[in-house]
Amino acid sequence: MKPKIMFMGTPDFADVILKRLHAEGYDICAVVTNPDKPKGRGYEMQPPPVKVTAEKLGLPVYQPVTLKNAEFLEEVKPDMIVLAAYGKILPKNFIEYNNVCVHPSLLPKYRGAAPIQRAIMNGETVTGITIMQMGEGIDTGDILLQTECAIEDSDNFESLHDRLAILSADLLIEALKQNPQPVKQDDAHATYAPKIDNSELLIDFGKSATEINNHIRALSPFAVLNGRKIKILSAKVSNVTEGSPGIVVSLSNGVISVVCGEGTLNIETLLPEGKGKMKAGDFINGRKISIGDVFNDGNN
Repeated sequence: MKPKIMFMGTPDFADVILKRLHAEGYDICAVVTNPDKPKGRGYEMQPPPVKVTAEKLGLPVYQPVTLKNAEFLEEVKPDMIVLAAYGKILPKNFIEYNNVCVHPSLLPKYRGAAPIQRAIMNGETVTGITIMQMGEGIDTGDILLQTECAIEDSDNFESLHDRLAILSADLLIEALKQNPQPVKQDDAHATYAPKIDNSELLIDFGKSATEINNHIRALSPFAVLNGRKIKILSAKVSNVTEGSPGIVVSLSNGVISVVCGEGTLNIETLLPEGKGKMKAGDFINGRKISIGDVFNDGNN
């Protein structure tokens, strides 16, 4: 008999899992997600993706600001809590409940809020999914199931995120069917993936081209050119280093070539401030850039 589940999650990653649970016929007695937030230019209140799906499916939705005095847990009385990218630390009464949690890394590596971004930033070639029980620490619970996922050179956050979300849903269903024995994590091998800080959204061209390209794949960060912010969306790496970091040395073949601390970054697509996404060739043809111009972090 399938358990009665209270699902806790907020963003698109969790939304994929919620949809799969429902499609598999699980009894979802309640959905807990974060409150609506203002977004966009008009700062209009927008519901999280999980809420939108839950309402379409006719599922009860709770959006508590805090879980400290969440009476709905006793009201709902689920057999199990399933947690996926909820976005808040859970109090003890939730952790002690029968539960499973989805985490997009091969724990104990990359515990924390940004495991997908950090894995790409660090140049990892393999990541994965862990189905675990919740513990009192951050992603420290016992492991139930794991599976690996390759990180391709062509992957960015979006492509890897979407693949991992589908893989998470598959592995969660397998764990619910198998009810595997938990295995404790080896804390000696733990690494951490802290939340992305705004300061990390700046490109430092003093770093190597490979490091910068990994940074771009993970975060789509920005640099400043002629006083305007430009998000870099995709690039390729060249091992040639000729000139000072940040200087534009070529505008050939529809790419913008910028010198790095080691190697050269060949920018292919970008997002100028106040504009839409465009190919580097279109930016070049618009005469928005010249050889000798310098990208910087806005501080020089």
